[in-house]
Amino acid sequence: MINCAIVGLGRWGRNLVGAAHSQTRLKMVRAVETDLDHARGFCAEHHLDLTDSLQDVLGDRAIEAVLLATPHSLHMDQVIVSATAGKQIFCEKPLALHRDHAARMFGACRDAGVVLAVGHNRRFWPSMQALRKIVASGELGTILHVEGHNSNEHSEKITEGWRLSPEESPGGGLTGAGLHVLDAFVSLLGPVRQVYARFNSRDPGPPPRDSSVLVIDFANGVTGTLATVRATPLYWRVHVFGTKGSAEVLGENTLVLRTSGSEPKNVIYPPIDVLAAELDAFADAVERKRPFPAPEIEVLATLSAFEAALESMQSGQPVACDVR
Repeated sequence: MINCAIVGLGRWGRNLVGAAHSQTRLKMVRAVETDLDHARGFCAEHHLDLTDSLQDVLGDRAIEAVLLATPHSLHMDQVIVSATAGKQIFCEKPLALHRDHAARMFGACRDAGVVLAVGHNRRFWPSMQALRKIVASGELGTILHVEGHNSNEHSEKITEGWRLSPEESPGGGLTGAGLHVLDAFVSLLGPVRQVYARFNSRDPGPPPRDSSVLVIDFANGVTGTLATVRATPLYWRVHVFGTKGSAEVLGENTLVLRTSGSEPKNVIYPPIDVLAAELDAFADAVERKRPFPAPEIEVLATLSAFEAALESMQSGQPVACDVR
């Protein structure tokens, strides 16, 4: 059993605590939350010792791992001090807004000999796992283009906090929802060479009403487009086009396969507990059974494309990515 502490008990931190109850290798025993009154009832219900100090947790030898569900502006300091204390680390995305900051975090964890797992949970969707296998198999022929979209209605409930800050959440929905699609693109097709992006704000809110659109050139010659809208019902689409066919993911469990000369084939995959699967993968990495399936090179490539998109939104020009 791996004793863990959750850091941050907002909506997503509470979801992670719930998911930990669904598997047997991670045991949530402590919680860090600055708003103690907000957290007391939840911690009592889930039998978590509560503190408002991360240092209290880092000094506790019984705690082997920390799960960070905090704003990304806090991640670099929290990851580095946690690594220095010898804790295994799971950190929600975005890991950072800057590629170089993320590289520093990975470097600190490598030096300390601990895991840094980044919570790109869409990688665990059954539909996306199937899509990666189809693309890698060559079944679609030469890949030419990819299209993606991720939107949700979470912004309709945002009236305050870091998600309304242009500094904390630049690019509108790109920082939250859109980054999932960028990660999916990189996991399927490799690093991005150049991004041309546009951000349009119809109403800064609260709640905010905006859209982001990216035109993407990948290093391997594939082209792509990505869009996200911050105030519309949940919608996910990743569609890969090749010379022999195309494969389109619509949500967590649905894939549509189209091949030349055949009728489209709709595949519905059985649902799974995605967050529990993600935490199982973290436990595997901590126990050195297999690496966490969001490798450093892909996390850095995603953030490089993200940075280029933000710069392009400001300049109105295409921006080359850092492909180190």
